[in-house]
Amino acid sequence: MTFPVRVHAIIFALLACNTVYYSVAGRFSEALESVAWYVLLILFLLETARARYPLSPRALIVIHGLRLLATLAILVSAVLYVREQEWLDAANLFLWVAVVALLEIEVRQPAAVAAHRKAYAVAAALLYAALGVLIVIWLARGEWMDAWDATLWLAAFGAVGLDLLRAEGALNIV
Repeated sequence: MTFPVRVHAIIFALLACNTVYYSVAGRFSEALESVAWYVLLILFLLETARARYPLSPRALIVIHGLRLLATLAILVSAVLYVREQEWLDAANLFLWVAVVALLEIEVRQPAAVAAHRKAYAVAAALLYAALGVLIVIWLARGEWMDAWDATLWLAAFGAVGLDLLRAEGALNIV
């Protein structure tokens, strides 16, 4: 069983609002990163759904091209955060890169993940916990929007990760 479509829709709508907010009121680095992650999330979901809904070769080429552009935007954001000395934003970005790498491994190398399920689960838990610590730091600093945005992304990727585990039969939660 996966999360209801309406839960995903609400999370996506809220993330879209955050992306608009950062595009209008944030620094260029924040806007660029927000748009790039939003695009990558949509592309990841499209790619993982292709077993149920096959994509044409042309669609796959477009997806891979957009993925490359979004990945480059993430790299540019990382450089900008370091140049701006926005260390929490940089740490958040690098932690999310690690989370996405784990999800990519899970989707592309399921046998390897299954063989090392416990280590994979520990690594994922540590990354999500570190992201949770950043939320607490942002809250302590009174940076409400950053804390809210990070919480939404945790919810989005948590739902995606749980859906992947359920789809593989590795998680038997009703």
